[in-house]
Amino acid sequence: MIHLLVASLLWAFSFGLIKRHLGGVDASLVAAIRLLLSALVFLPFLRRKVSDRVSIPALMAIGALQYGVMYIAYIQSYRFLAGHEVALLTVLTPLHVTLIHDALERRLDPGAALAAVVAVVGAGVVIHAGAGWRGAVTGIVLVQVSNACFAAGQVLYRRLLARARAAGEEVADLALFGWLYLGAVVVAGATALVTVDFATVHLTRTQGLVLLYLGLVPSGLAFFLWNVGATRTRAGTLAAMNNLKIPLAVGVALLVFGERADPLRLALGGAIIAGAIGGHEWWAGRASARERR
Repeated sequence: MIHLLVASLLWAFSFGLIKRHLGGVDASLVAAIRLLLSALVFLPFLRRKVSDRVSIPALMAIGALQYGVMYIAYIQSYRFLAGHEVALLTVLTPLHVTLIHDALERRLDPGAALAAVVAVVGAGVVIHAGAGWRGAVTGIVLVQVSNACFAAGQVLYRRLLARARAAGEEVADLALFGWLYLGAVVVAGATALVTVDFATVHLTRTQGLVLLYLGLVPSGLAFFLWNVGATRTRAGTLAAMNNLKIPLAVGVALLVFGERADPLRLALGGAIIAGAIGGHEWWAGRASARERR
């Protein structure tokens, strides 16, 4: 669990930094640069053959989804939402983890779907104060696409390594991450080549330093720690730890980066979201207890 805790602390500052310094930069360009820096961190550990049961194309596909598509949607959402609003919306990631995990196991959890709808309503209570409905809906959809991609990547990576380790193979996470990030770089880089007019790109020194920090620390170190932790904890623990970064990130965005929020709306919306997540976890716990009897 310590891996997940450290990753959450490192991520807390990302929301405010992106909103303040990178809000006007093309999302695919930010994602491509950030992911390329992360890939360089793990390049020395890259192996042509990682395992008999873990294929490089599968790793690259997971990375393309979990980091490539996720980051493009996530960074684009800052054009419509404040940093603390984006942070608040990522609270739905555990529900995505649950729904995707159950779908792969050919199960249905209607409680998770209902909790997701209620949590989105709670987020809408907060976001309505700072944006028009069109911008709010666009931002909410983008963050949920991001959440779904991140959740799917976690679940698929966990299942991939679980099968290999169940067969007795010793698979080192460090040897795999370069392939994950290279898959993400391919997606983000290709998108940037299509959407960005590079002749008009002028990054300031501060923006360059922020990208360097984001690429090496939250995207590099923190995501490595997160996926390592994800393979060593139960699905329920993983889902719960997804939420730890939320109060940290909201607090940092408001107190450190000076974002403004209506305290009443923030409290009400946060309570609705917490109630939806907590209610689902309570109901899922009771259902699990009944199955064990």
